[in-house]
Parts: sequence; structure tokens; C-alpha cells
Amino acid sequence: MKIRVATYNIHKGVSSLRSTPRVLALKKAIAEFHADIVFLQEVQGRHDRHHARYGQHKRETRIWPEAAQYEYFAGESHHSAYGMNAVYDHGHHGNALLSCFPIENSHNHDVSDHAYEQRGILHCVLETPAGKVHCYVVHLGLFEGGRGRQTEQLIEAVNKSAPNGEPVLIAGDFNDWRNTLSERLRNALGVVEVFDELGPKSALGDMVRGWAGRQPRLAPARTFPAALPWFRLDRIYVRGFKVDNAQVMAGPIWAKLSDHAPIVAELQLA
Repeated sequence: MKIRVATYNIHKGVSSLRSTPRVLALKKAIAEFHADIVFLQEVQGRHDRHHARYGQHKRETRIWPEAAQYEYFAGESHHSAYGMNAVYDHGHHGNALLSCFPIENSHNHDVSDHAYEQRGILHCVLETPAGKVHCYVVHLGLFEGGRGRQTEQLIEAVNKSAPNGEPVLIAGDFNDWRNTLSERLRNALGVVEVFDELGPKSALGDMVRGWAGRQPRLAPARTFPAALPWFRLDRIYVRGFKVDNAQVMAGPIWAKLSDHAPIVAELQLA
């Protein structure tokens, strides 16, 4: 069974410079992925101020929908699940999953490392024609120590909920710009990052050359900032899948939508 998967940090549906709504453009962009499963981070579940200002805006490009963003993006073609992480007086945001397959159940794991940075891991079990697939939408913290502790919680969550080698997809914004977490995840969960197998086939997901006599060091794709990606922040890890292709959607057009570039991968269930 072939599955097309995407991950995207959408910056709460507003432009990174002027905080102008980009929700309509994001809906069209997400549809262009033609993805069966979409992992989204920084999804606005509710924002009363933006809704009051832009909800009835005459310019269609600045529309702020009545529905929560994840429901708006899902439309009639996908199911959706949402994990609320950051809560404030005028709204909340978190991670979301869009799936063309039914979502059997979902659970949001609070992995906040301190009071000033709310983070979560959204776990969804999908019912596909080939059986259950476990999906984990991830957005880790900005500090390396906290990311390490959150990764241990991710490993524990996957081992508890998918302990017998079931197919697993883990995707999102890891903020792991030094790539210190991939080896830990590979060893603990038996996953691979989609660019591990493709290596130099992608200009943005390249293998870093090693010293003479050593194997090249595997490196994820560059996804941040979207206009000229340099930092390797966003990932798709898989278990039980063969990676056919993966690419970063980067450039000026994508830079207008979010500060992160999305990743799209084509997989086959092994």
C-alpha cells in the first residue's frame, strides 16, 4: 500500500513577518500536497482576536474561518484530530493530524518541559486497508536539554502504544538543528528518517561527508527558514515503510505562507 505523507509547521496560519492571515492560501497549499496524511504544527484551534478582526474581512485572502483551522483544512476529504498545547485568554494552538483514513482514536501527551513553553505529542491510530498505522505529531522545545527529555517521553509513548513493531510514522518540528536526536530514535524505536535512505538524491536532504575511512553522517533535510532553508528542523521518521521519495517544498512562494518549509514523502507499507 502506498501512502503520501506531509509535515508542515504553519506558524498559526499567519505570515511570519506581519502576522497577516494566510489560512486560505494554506488550505490550497495543503491540498497541493495530495497527501493521505498531513502532520501539522502550530495549528490555531481558536483565536478570538483574529476572528474579530478578519472573520468578516472583505478581502478573501485575509479570511479567518469560523471553524478551527484543522477542521477547515480537513474539509470533506480528510478526517482530523487536534492536540491542544498552548492555552491563553483569547484562544489556543497545538498539533493536528489530517487523514484520509479513519482515525480510530487519538490522545495528546503533554510533554511541556517548563511553564513558559507548552508542547505536546499527538498520537493517532489510523485504520488503513492494510491495518493500523500509528501516527505521532511532534513539536519539541527550543532548548536542547528539554528536547532530550521530550524525546525520551516520545520513545516511551511509542513503546507503550505500538510495542510490537507496528507501522509507525513520527513527524513534525523537532527543533533539532544539530541533529542530536536521530540516532537515539533509530536505536530506541527502529525508525529511519525519510532522507536517511535517499541521502544525496535530494539537494536539501543531503548526507554530510565523513572523515576519510568513515561512513557519511546521515542528515535530515534543511527546512528553515522557508525562503532559503539552512537549519534541519523538520523530520519524518518511519517504521515498517519503504521510502520511495521525499522532497522539501521551499522557495519564495512557500516563504509567504510560513517560516518553515513543508516536507512531502511517498512511502510504501513494507
